[in-house]
Amino acid sequence: MTAISQRGYANPGVLVSTDWVAAHLNDPDLRIVESNEDPLVYRAGHLPGAVEVDWARDLNDPVRRDYLDRAGFEGLMRRIGVENDTTVVFYGDKNNWWACYAFWVFQLFGHRRAKVMDGGRLKWEQEGRELTREVPSYPPSSYRAPDRDDSTIRAFRDRVLAHVEAGGDLVDVRSPQEFSGELLHMPDYPNEGALRGGHIPGARSVPWGRAVNEDGTFKSAAELRAIYEQEQGLSPEREVIAYCRIGERSSHTWFVLTHLLGYPKVRNYDGSWTEWGNLVGVPIEKGR
Repeated sequence: MTAISQRGYANPGVLVSTDWVAAHLNDPDLRIVESNEDPLVYRAGHLPGAVEVDWARDLNDPVRRDYLDRAGFEGLMRRIGVENDTTVVFYGDKNNWWACYAFWVFQLFGHRRAKVMDGGRLKWEQEGRELTREVPSYPPSSYRAPDRDDSTIRAFRDRVLAHVEAGGDLVDVRSPQEFSGELLHMPDYPNEGALRGGHIPGARSVPWGRAVNEDGTFKSAAELRAIYEQEQGLSPEREVIAYCRIGERSSHTWFVLTHLLGYPKVRNYDGSWTEWGNLVGVPIEKGR
């Protein structure tokens, strides 16, 4: 595997290798965060010193469909012992789906000292590295957060509708069957509330998993440009909105476009298909 620094990324420092993480497990200025789809994965074994950030319990408002507010984020960071100058390294299952989702939410609160472990749990396990069931405990921090900023990297339905009407670039990162309308949900998953199948008009179908290799590491910048630019016609000169069903897979594509390819205007539509597929009066397309 080519070293991260040699893959041509716009921001190579946002990724760290499993070797790097293994060498920095005891760094006091570092906090390793595991985020998974299933919370049982963390309990079964995790990187030494890693804390869990659960996407549903820790990142979402318990009542409204929205993310936690400033006070909630401060509470989370204080509980896991993260200071404002602590570097947070995210990793997880599903080739870092949820790691990128957590990374994206952290960016809504401006925590820029954030990185992703290339390859996630899969690569760490394949290399036979240490896992533990011991849950670490850190002294509470005094973290101070700004108000959540939804203005630059998050898209709401009205903006998406205006984007569609203006002929803007959208990337649907779901499976081909979801994109076509054949399925209302991910393959092998239950339906989570969408009443109609299909996709947002004009969206390009680029399943999120095309951005990663078999070992969970990210493809090189040249390989990614071949997919998103040469094949799909995207350009860093235009705003791009990515979506999936609830924003988790599309946060992975947001990460790729923003940090690996350097696109300056990428938004994640976290309402995604569970919202759009239920809205009254919005346009929908079916087929490939």
